[in-house]
Amino acid sequence: MLHQLPSAEGQLLFLSKLQRLFSESDFTATYKFALLIALADLAVELGADDGGELALSTRQIGERFIQIYWRQALPYGTGLVNATPGILIQNNGTQAAVISAIAAFRMKHGVGTPQLARALPEYQALLGSVAQTVSAQPLNYLQNFGGMTDVFLFERAGLGKVKLKPGVMYCLRRFQPLVQQLARSHWVNHIKSNRRNISILGQADDLEDFLFAASRQSLLAMASGLRKLDGEKCFYCGTILTNADVDHFVPFSQYPRDLAHNFVLAHPACNRSKSDTLAAGPLLERWLDRLGHHADSLTEIGQAAGMIADVQVSRQIAAWGYTSALTQGGHAWLAPSKYEPIDQSYSGYFTA
Repeated sequence: MLHQLPSAEGQLLFLSKLQRLFSESDFTATYKFALLIALADLAVELGADDGGELALSTRQIGERFIQIYWRQALPYGTGLVNATPGILIQNNGTQAAVISAIAAFRMKHGVGTPQLARALPEYQALLGSVAQTVSAQPLNYLQNFGGMTDVFLFERAGLGKVKLKPGVMYCLRRFQPLVQQLARSHWVNHIKSNRRNISILGQADDLEDFLFAASRQSLLAMASGLRKLDGEKCFYCGTILTNADVDHFVPFSQYPRDLAHNFVLAHPACNRSKSDTLAAGPLLERWLDRLGHHADSLTEIGQAAGMIADVQVSRQIAAWGYTSALTQGGHAWLAPSKYEPIDQSYSGYFTA
């Protein structure tokens, strides 16, 4: 069944309701923010640019919750001025159940990453518990705002399943960076406004990085592995590296998720110049060729660094990013002060 793409008016209505959700909803915990991020990410990674529906299981969403909250189940505040290290409280009442479940799992099994956790037989019980919490709480209450229920995002589709409504997958894909930005900024404010976090936060200035970005230790491990794989050269300009940045090939600002196959080593100057821009055709071709030849090695490097590693997801995200840029008349970075328009030829890189 073919579904018509949302009209301009339909997309504006979606954004209006999304804005109302953030301003008029009751956020007693951070679960609703996590659910919005998870739905937007899964729409990009599993969906398509059409007006159709997208079926998701609560276990798929639960797995994304585990990945999002995994680092947040560790103490925050170590080494900060006037801070007492502790796990941040993410509920207005008792600690959020997902945080408690992950923290207990980490302590019992001594695993440092979600990837290592997935290999344990006990992980399925953790996933089942988190999926049950997701089903009972944010999935039930996310679409309640302004004193009413507006089922504009998804509806239940049987036991353990939800279905994004027609047009929602398209809108989540198109406005994914905005959804991420809104959810993350409100998430940070929610934690800061909880009085029980005052002693933990101290004079915090890196809370957002702690909540959502890879740790410095993970980036250093990623850099070490990439040096062994790619050699001592900048991915973009090809010259020898002295100092190196671990750069997101698809910019973090466009898709704020740390994925092993999306990382490359770059000169700090190349990294700053490219900034939040997609890379031009020759660089994209080189990156895709690298995925084709070194996917397994990048997976091993990522797993050792504690990063999510999935080559197909990384390709899907890149395809989504360039398609979005094409529809918006975007330009791609080739070298400092050198850009080229993103045109229809870019789609060929993903079909070759």
